[in-house]
Amino acid sequence: MSFDKIGFIGLGLIGGSIAKTLKRIYPEKRLYATSRHLSTVTEAYDDHTIENSTQLSLAEIGSCDLIFLCTPVQQNLQYLKEIKPYLKEGAILTDVGSVKSDIHAAAAKEGLTHCFIGGHPMTGSEKTGYANATAYLLENAYYIITPTEKSPADKVTELTELVRALGAIPLVLDAQAHDHATATISHLPHIVAASLVNLVAQQDDEQETMKTIAAGGFRDITRIASSSAVMWESICLSNRAQILEIMDRFGDQLANIRAEIANADGSSINGFFQSAKDYRDSLTISSSGPLKKVFELYCDLIDEAGGIATIATILASNNISIKNIGIIHNREFEDGVLRLELYDGDSLKKSVDLLRKYHYTVYER
Repeated sequence: MSFDKIGFIGLGLIGGSIAKTLKRIYPEKRLYATSRHLSTVTEAYDDHTIENSTQLSLAEIGSCDLIFLCTPVQQNLQYLKEIKPYLKEGAILTDVGSVKSDIHAAAAKEGLTHCFIGGHPMTGSEKTGYANATAYLLENAYYIITPTEKSPADKVTELTELVRALGAIPLVLDAQAHDHATATISHLPHIVAASLVNLVAQQDDEQETMKTIAAGGFRDITRIASSSAVMWESICLSNRAQILEIMDRFGDQLANIRAEIANADGSSINGFFQSAKDYRDSLTISSSGPLKKVFELYCDLIDEAGGIATIATILASNNISIKNIGIIHNREFEDGVLRLELYDGDSLKKSVDLLRKYHYTVYER
C-alpha cells in the first residue's frame, strides 16, 4: 500500500477515529494532523496516534500520500481550495463529509478531479470531538466512496482496500445518488429528531412534566438530536436541494396520516403502521451509525435492599461487564424495571441465560 504518510485536516470524532484505527492496524504508518485547537493535536500526539506535537501548515500536510478532510462539510470546501498549491505529485485527497455533490463540484472547479476521491463513513455518535474518537468506531459501518470521472482506478482500489482494512464496508456510489440517499435516511431523521425535541420543549409545562416522564421510545428516536449543531447547519446548507425535496415528501406522508386520523379511517391507519413495521422489521441492523446497535435487556426487580447488587454480582462472577445500568421510571415502551446494557451480543446472551437460571424475569428488546 503506497499510502505510507497520511495527513488529516481536522481531527474530531470521525477523523480521530480513522487515525486511531489506522494506527492500530498499521502502526508503522506515519500520521500527521492539523486541527482548529492545538489541544487536540497535543492529545493525539500524547496517545501516540500522530507524529507531530504542534500545529502543521497546509504545506506540510500537502506532502502526505493521502489526505483526509475531516472538518464540517462547508469548511472542507475551503480547505480543498487552500491545500491545492501544496499537494505533492500522486497524492490523493479525500473527505469524510456526508454531502458529496458540493465537494465534487469544488474539486472540478479547482482542477482536482484527478486526485480527489470522495468518502463518507456512515458512522458516528451524538458525541463529538477527538476525546470521543475510538479505534473501533468504523467496525461494520458502510463507508461510501464516490470517485470522480478522472480518479485513478488504482487509487480508488487502494482507498477501497484501506477502508476495508479499517473494518468498514466500502460501497462505491455516484455523488448525486449518495446525496439523495443520505438526505432520506440520515439528514431528514436528524431534522425530525430535532423538531420533536423542540416541540416537546415548547409544549412542556413549568414543572417539566414531559421531560420527567419521557420514555424510551422518545429517547431512542431523539438521541441523534444531541449531535453537533455546527455540523448539521453545514449539512443542511450543503445538501439543501435534496433535503428540501425529501422534506416535502415527508410532509405529504404526515398530511396523509393526518387525514386518515381525522376521518377515523381505522383500516388506513392500521395499514400505515403495518407497512412501516414490515419494512422496519426487514432491515438488517449490523452496521454502525448514530443509532448504533444496543445490547440491552430488561429485568423485573424485586423491591428489596441489595437487589441491584445481587444481579451485578451474578454477572461479575461470570466475567460479564455491565456497560450501563438504570431504573426505568416510565415503562410505557419497555418491559422490566431494570435496564442493563452490555458490551456485545455474546455478553447479552450469557446474561439472559444466567438471570433466567436464577429465576429472574428477563425481557430482550
